[in-house]
Amino acid sequence: MRPFILQGHTRPLTQIKYNHDGDLLFSCAKDLIINVWFSHNGERLGTYGGHTGAIWTCDINKSTTLMASGAADNTMRLWDVKTGKCLYVWEFPTAVKRVEFNEEGNKLLAVTEERMGFTGTISVFHVPTDYSDEKFKNPIYVIKTRESKATVAGWSYLNKFIIAGHENGSVSQYDGATGEYIKTVQVHTAGSLITDLQFSRDRTYFVTSCKDSTAKALDVNTLEIIKCFTADAPLNTASFTPVQDFVVLGGGQEARDVTTTAARQGKFEARFYHTIFEEELGRVKGHFGPINTIAVHPKGTGYASGGEDGYVRLHAFDKNYFDFKYSL
Repeated sequence: MRPFILQGHTRPLTQIKYNHDGDLLFSCAKDLIINVWFSHNGERLGTYGGHTGAIWTCDINKSTTLMASGAADNTMRLWDVKTGKCLYVWEFPTAVKRVEFNEEGNKLLAVTEERMGFTGTISVFHVPTDYSDEKFKNPIYVIKTRESKATVAGWSYLNKFIIAGHENGSVSQYDGATGEYIKTVQVHTAGSLITDLQFSRDRTYFVTSCKDSTAKALDVNTLEIIKCFTADAPLNTASFTPVQDFVVLGGGQEARDVTTTAARQGKFEARFYHTIFEEELGRVKGHFGPINTIAVHPKGTGYASGGEDGYVRLHAFDKNYFDFKYSL
């Protein structure tokens, strides 16, 4: 799997996302810009500029007409994908750490940071249709997270639930229509930050990654832990592959924790695990720092990773990947 190395950012990557069809890859970083690339060859198609703080997150609606982004400048922005024009801006008292469209693309959630005396929240908005109408400025509802601030969140199947991962290693479930709290389950080691939350293709289950060096697959309805994947370094991201029964994990030791001995080397590989049997199958090297974000192509033909080193590595799976059969 010889990758394309995409050099379009000057600071660490924070999130990468494929669009629904998988022909485009969007990347955001701490360098205040969002890049969009052709996924088949890594050619850069364009850049979205306008944020004045590190960009933490982005998402694209199903028709690839709108993109949302959240940043440390305390705003969430809505973009026209084709023209690059910023269509709408929502302002918050703190940074926006995660954004996501619902399945229909008519609602948008934003996870804000708990800081400077402000409570961390998950706010849900209607996606504007008339951009002069100020009613879209106000949220439909706001979830004030209970025991611990939310770090990530997303919509389940049919928008039935909002699932949130927290700073203390717990996962919460909220009603997707009203924002009403349903329950919380302690999933990871208490006090360990959940760094990513990604859903399966049908959104009936999801995987979390955590600083406690584990990733957990959970059922959306019950929040029951289905599978556990244990790594040898803190994890920043995890994603399911839709063709093979694999999960891809990324992370690595923080720079301050990496020793000078060759034996440790930071552990900056993408790790492939079998989803059913929970066994590690292989690793892909390449990044020169921790992997911060991983996205798998919607059709399962490859994956991309973004690192602390500022590079996006775009991989296409070889034929032997699809021919692989697991044997006990």
